[in-house]
Amino acid sequence: MVKSIYSESNNSAGTRTIAGIAATRGLPLSRYVATRLMKEQGLVSCQLPSHKYKKATQEHVAIPNTLERQFSVTEPNQVWCGDITFIWTGNRWAYLALVMDLFARKPVGWAMSNSPDTKLAAKALMMAFESRGRPKGVMFHSDQGSTYTSRSYHQLLWRYQIDQSMSLRGNCWDNSPMERFFRSLKTEWIPTKGYPSFTEAENTVVKYITGYYSQVRPHSYNGGLTPNESEKRYWLEYKSLAKIS
Repeated sequence: MVKSIYSESNNSAGTRTIAGIAATRGLPLSRYVATRLMKEQGLVSCQLPSHKYKKATQEHVAIPNTLERQFSVTEPNQVWCGDITFIWTGNRWAYLALVMDLFARKPVGWAMSNSPDTKLAAKALMMAFESRGRPKGVMFHSDQGSTYTSRSYHQLLWRYQIDQSMSLRGNCWDNSPMERFFRSLKTEWIPTKGYPSFTEAENTVVKYITGYYSQVRPHSYNGGLTPNESEKRYWLEYKSLAKIS
């Protein structure tokens, strides 16, 4: 089972991840035992050690940092975060825009293109808005990149009645859930030399987002549950309380 889970993780899972997934599949496994079994089989995790972010104090002139690192939210569709990262695809960079629901750290919207422009970020936001049933009262948090400060992006947020919050300038820690997701994607899934084509990159990244990350990989923020399972339990409890009331 350890070999199977390691292979399923694209040869990236560490002892904590393997122990967590094994437990959900009926095999309670301590990190100590997982470590021993991995060493015996020559399995090595490609997880990177934690790193520090620099501090900053400058807010955007028009959009305050309303979120202020309050990343622990009480229900889905309360706060979404967004960001853009780059992926090598043969002979040029491709860009991935992602929107994450902070409640269970679940990706809810994404898009890829060869240009890191407002159109790309808007596409990811539109997917999130539609896939989540056009929710009301959402806050959207991002960095101060020109993509998110553009007039057309402001207009889209206004149309969806979404409040906007922005990180302090130059402070990655203010949007750390997105930084951590992209870090996990690149260390767990994307080959060090990238992909031979845009199509292969897009297909593989979507497989990570909807499959491994959302359905299989345990998340420490969710108490070892996957994002999908964490949300599922919330809605089951919500329905139960609604029936009682």
